[in-house]
Amino acid sequence: MNFIEDLIQSIIDKHSVVCMGLDPRMDKEGEIPKFLIKEFEDPNKVILEFNKILIDNTSDLIPVVKPQIAFYEKYDALSALKETIKYAHKKDLLVILDSKRNDIGATSEAYAHSTFKVYNADACTINAYLGIDGVKPFLEYKEKGIFVLVKTSNPSSKDFQNLFSARIPNALESDIEVNVENVTLERNYIKMARLVVDWGENLTQFSQFHNLGVVVGATFPQELKSIRSIVKNSYVLIPGFGAQGGIAKEIKVGFNSNGLGGIVNSSRRIMFSYHYKRLLPHKFGEAAREEVIAMNQQINKEINL
Repeated sequence: MNFIEDLIQSIIDKHSVVCMGLDPRMDKEGEIPKFLIKEFEDPNKVILEFNKILIDNTSDLIPVVKPQIAFYEKYDALSALKETIKYAHKKDLLVILDSKRNDIGATSEAYAHSTFKVYNADACTINAYLGIDGVKPFLEYKEKGIFVLVKTSNPSSKDFQNLFSARIPNALESDIEVNVENVTLERNYIKMARLVVDWGENLTQFSQFHNLGVVVGATFPQELKSIRSIVKNSYVLIPGFGAQGGIAKEIKVGFNSNGLGGIVNSSRRIMFSYHYKRLLPHKFGEAAREEVIAMNQQINKEINL
């Protein structure tokens, strides 16, 4: 099994680049329906049942799901996370664990082990702003996928990711002041994209792509276009579609002419579609299916899949 090979094949077979986020919430109206909470009580059972119904209604339409680990930790429901991943695999879905791990050395090795051996995820998200030290342990799992945060979908990502870094010839790490002649400036997210290219240089490719991908928010189409032009061999995980404002015509720059190169994540807009559509809570599975069908139609029209 190779993540990127399986992902591309599933995208072709299912004619879909949609990734369903599985971020369970049960604190307010319009989230996990109250009837499930009353029936199952235990958050592990509630969340697992909710996820299973969503998967049952969408697994034939999408190639991949993306549970965000924070929501399972919040409800002390890591058992539900493990069982959701098992169930997704039974339903022919790949799983990206959205955990955004960020550390070095033995700690990073432990994170990689838990991601791929304990939770049995097919891929994960990581924050690589600590450098290659935090990436290497994940790359040791050669058949697994990694998505490095490059330009995230939140508005305040500009506070650091959009700042300019300077490349100064012959500058030493100990220098406090330097001559500013011949300085090259590039935004931090561009620098990160270039690092991903370097880190993936020797990785095995399938249909042009390798297992080291990037995360770029759907809410920043111009940045997505720039990053896509750099990371030619990386798949792009594009969050922020739907509830965060991303739309189909603005994300097509993340894809190649054959409709490959990216996957588009939507969480709340699919999971809680019954609420947005003002349907009965018991219809949440059917509503999610309708939303995925609509997403597939909107996106495929733009990317020519």
